[in-house]
Amino acid sequence: MAVEADESRDGTVLSEALRRAAGIHRRRHERPRALALYQRSHEVALAAGESVLAAEALNGIALVYFHDGEWEAAREYLRRALAMGSESEELRGLIEQNLGVMANIEGDIPAAIAHYQRALGSFRAARNDSRCAAAYHNLGMASADRQKWDEAERYFRASLEIADSLGDVNVRGHVLLNHTEVDLARGRYEDARRHAEQALQIFDQVGALDHKASAYKFLGMLYRETGRGTLAEARLKTALELATQSGALLMQAEASRELALLYQTLGRNQDALRLLNASHRLFRRLNARLDLVDVGTKVAQLESVYLSIVRGWGRSIESTDTYTFGHSERVASYAAIVAETLGLDDAEITTVRIGAYLHDLGKVRVPHEILNKPGKLTNEEFDLIKMHPEYGLEMLASIEFPWDIKPIIRSHHEKLNGKGYPDRLHGDEVPLKAQLIGVVDVFDALTTTRSYRGAMNHEAALTEMRTCVDWWRPEVLEGFLASVGARPAV
Repeated sequence: MAVEADESRDGTVLSEALRRAAGIHRRRHERPRALALYQRSHEVALAAGESVLAAEALNGIALVYFHDGEWEAAREYLRRALAMGSESEELRGLIEQNLGVMANIEGDIPAAIAHYQRALGSFRAARNDSRCAAAYHNLGMASADRQKWDEAERYFRASLEIADSLGDVNVRGHVLLNHTEVDLARGRYEDARRHAEQALQIFDQVGALDHKASAYKFLGMLYRETGRGTLAEARLKTALELATQSGALLMQAEASRELALLYQTLGRNQDALRLLNASHRLFRRLNARLDLVDVGTKVAQLESVYLSIVRGWGRSIESTDTYTFGHSERVASYAAIVAETLGLDDAEITTVRIGAYLHDLGKVRVPHEILNKPGKLTNEEFDLIKMHPEYGLEMLASIEFPWDIKPIIRSHHEKLNGKGYPDRLHGDEVPLKAQLIGVVDVFDALTTTRSYRGAMNHEAALTEMRTCVDWWRPEVLEGFLASVGARPAV
């Protein structure tokens, strides 16, 4: 019996050693070696009758699959670990926490909260205060995602109380950061400033550049929301610099987005678009990272901000002209309808919308008296008008867009018959998306009052456009007539 006891004890030690070694290889992303060591740890633990150790090995295998994006395999191993390691409350808590993180990343917040609550119960039973603090923190973040602000604050307070009792400054710093986000959402700006500055002090002491960047980001957002643009710009630029130094791509993307929003409020549209483009590229790179929460949603939100900025810029171009005000908005709406009719995908429709909002950007460089001349333009004046596609491109020269909108801006006045401008393109040389903007641009011009003539009614405009069949591709004109053209006049 003594020999058997020694063998069991040796098996326990070996299983634990194998699992720890597997963890090192997992963190180095050495998948085959990590999986082999976890599997061996599992086998040794089973032979020694150590079900909890065997379950811990299964939990480790699940983490390997999780970080590689193999969700179903990860869940299966977590379920097996949960069933096998039920006698250990601490292990149950860890497994439930892992399941909660997975649900959170997938956007299933109610499921995530249920897992986090079960994790909390297990950690309480195990009397592990440190893990309880982490569970409260997770519950607070999940509640904030659901905009359950009171609930989020209760969880954050509970986490802070435990962290303070344990002297755990790392947890305290993270809770303060996330509490700052709740404060900002609720308009509690003084609380937000206090929490962000406390978090900044903690992460400065421990040398955590990425978390310092988060604190600076929140301070920048705070100053932006309270109308202190100079301070907001300084703090957000610091956040971006710290994130770049630490290689924190997600924080770089978020800081770039927040700085772009600041520049939008300041009317610095070109600077805003440059930063949004940088943020968009970073989020796209991160979208393949399945260990990050909801990056796909962040990209969609970013594209919404993008549309807001270009829409506002388009409106500002027209704001001094009562005749053309709302033109870019209508062109964007019409063009998206025609694009959908022609079967373009969502990304292409977004390209068309953004191109439509900015298609007349270059007109800001055309003298006001020419744009609003009530009578016929001279040849020289019309030549200046015809420069606006090129002026628009010059204004956007330093901006690399995520969408291919520059051909739209340059070529929306080109015609299939080669008589358009500025390049007198012919036939298939004219980009399809530029034709989409061109056809609805003409329709809106005909059906709205201009300084030099009154508006045509719907049918008269369509009749006029049918005489210009050599301007557009047949499918473009047919798509327009079948969608926007088929709608009754408003």
